[in-house]
Amino acid sequence: MTELLSAPAGPLVGDDIDQELVCTDVVAVTHDVATFVLGSPDGRLFGFRPGQHLTLTVDATGVPLERCYTISSAPTRPGGLAVTVKRVPGGPVSNWLHDHLVVGGRVRATGPLGVFTMDAHPAPRHLFLSAGSGITPLMSMARTLHDLPDPHDVVFVHSARTPTDIVFRDELAAMAAAGTGIRVSTVCESDAGDRTWEGERGRLTLPMLLRIAPDLLDREVFVCGPAAYRESVQRLLAEAGVDPARCHQESFVLGAAPTAVPTAASAGPAARTSFAVELRRSGRVVTCEAGTSVLEAAARAGVTLPSSCGEGVCGTCRTTRLEGTVDMQHGGGIRPREVARRQVLLCCSTPLEDLVVDA
Repeated sequence: MTELLSAPAGPLVGDDIDQELVCTDVVAVTHDVATFVLGSPDGRLFGFRPGQHLTLTVDATGVPLERCYTISSAPTRPGGLAVTVKRVPGGPVSNWLHDHLVVGGRVRATGPLGVFTMDAHPAPRHLFLSAGSGITPLMSMARTLHDLPDPHDVVFVHSARTPTDIVFRDELAAMAAAGTGIRVSTVCESDAGDRTWEGERGRLTLPMLLRIAPDLLDREVFVCGPAAYRESVQRLLAEAGVDPARCHQESFVLGAAPTAVPTAASAGPAARTSFAVELRRSGRVVTCEAGTSVLEAAARAGVTLPSSCGEGVCGTCRTTRLEGTVDMQHGGGIRPREVARRQVLLCCSTPLEDLVVDA
């Protein structure tokens, strides 16, 4: 896929995309995974950090829907932003992209967002652990390291159901064969029809991981994949004695917002137990219990507000804080300059006093 990502001449754009992008290429990666290369209509280039994501908005059901997709391309190849998407049965956005986004088509994108990036955790040696389409942010990191002249040491372990489900199989093999410091191991649960898998089989286990990366205690670890996979890997790493501070995970789990822990500002015997939150555009005032996110309080009151990840990652629930203060514990879904403009993410913002928001 590297031929899709060569960089044309043009000025570099900073990390602030909020526009329609044009699809410049579509590449089938596996039987149910495709890469969509997106570019600016005026040919500008884009800056981002490997591992960050875009929020794409599509009108798949008559109502705008937003989903987060990691940028699978590398910032060292800034000619386009590639997102690699698995077709999810019943998934309105992934199916719309596969069925309708063609070369010349357009899709609205915001970002890049996210703090799951090796740039935030520099280290001489890395361990990348992925499963399924969770490979995309780690592929962006691997491509970046592969392109850079500095020496690097990466062990990349990817888990797939069958050989036909291995995302980026040929490119990973080429990286490993290039001898540039990236070692690749793939684990398949089973064969695919008459295609027999000769590598590691089953699910990732600690003995298997220690065979592949015996020095894992000395590596910075990045993990991405389905929830069950991440939980399993987290247990393996803990059993191996890996320092939790060196383990980093990414997920875009759609669901309810997490309940935040009250901060010191709201703790103590005189702390208030609830706050009034005025949703200015909705014309409603809802009661928000201390330690509860505004998004959750609105949902309990029967008010549906735009949201997607519920984890402070995608930025879908971003709005402006008109009055009052909040404790916002986000996951990279909002930029410092947006915070400076009094914007907040409702899924991870808990009131510290009565609040008015533009929602």
